[in-house]
Amino acid sequence: MTQDPHTSSHVDACHIIELDKHHHANGNLTVVEDNNPIPFKIRRTYYLYDIPGGESRGGHSHRNLYQLLVAISGSFDVVLDDGVRQRRFTLNRPYQGLLIVPGIWRVLEEFSSGSVCLCLASEHYSEADYVRDYDQFLALTANKR
Repeated sequence: MTQDPHTSSHVDACHIIELDKHHHANGNLTVVEDNNPIPFKIRRTYYLYDIPGGESRGGHSHRNLYQLLVAISGSFDVVLDDGVRQRRFTLNRPYQGLLIVPGIWRVLEEFSSGSVCLCLASEHYSEADYVRDYDQFLALTANKR
């Protein structure tokens, strides 16, 4: 039986990845490819936008999915929780992405006006991969406390 990442993942495994930035006089270009520089094959891409002031997104964890979040416009905060510790990241540069490993609860908040969050994911959508109830998440991570 495979170990559930909720029992072993820690927020310290989540970190900012510098993306390949090419500066040109007529504008910049950032490149992201499978396994370069992110450590997974991209199987799904989506983006969040037009988020009303004061609203948050996320509020879940994943059993198997890795994500890279990028603020391609504007800014927002990502609060990560492993059941013991929390870390807050502010994303506001389109050439930086936040790697989130499986088993970590995430909440996206403090969206600036006009912000766009790009998400690159390691798996196709599967509702079975989500843990959407925080109490259930805490039960899964109980051995860490």
